[in-house]
Amino acid sequence: MALGIATAWGASFYQGAGGTYPMVLGLLLTLLGTTVALRALRAQDSIERVLVDAPKKLWTGIAAGVLYIALVVPLGFYTASLLLMLAMPYALGFRRFTYALIVSVIFIAIVYAVFSFLLEKPLPREAVVILLSGGG
Repeated sequence: MALGIATAWGASFYQGAGGTYPMVLGLLLTLLGTTVALRALRAQDSIERVLVDAPKKLWTGIAAGVLYIALVVPLGFYTASLLLMLAMPYALGFRRFTYALIVSVIFIAIVYAVFSFLLEKPLPREAVVILLSGGG
């Protein structure tokens, strides 16, 4: 909840419509955090639950996230995101590559449409495209 409030508050200082997207995300995060907190307060059982059932998978996810952040600048957002969406399920035990590829491509297409058409904020060209076109 606190992260959502901080995000929405910080976005309120942005000029023009630039803060709309982070403000909506912050408010949504606040709403979801509030829902989780209320459910926890209403819960009747006081059984202690394990936070992470598979620590190895947690560390795999953290490592993938760090690698993803490191690859966004040199490869570009879409390329790095596609690689993450293909590698992460495999690293966590999912072996249906064709299914993962289809879902990944559809997701990247949706993100592209949202940024390029709805928000009218296209992301920089991909490094792979620039290198293949001889521009870099």
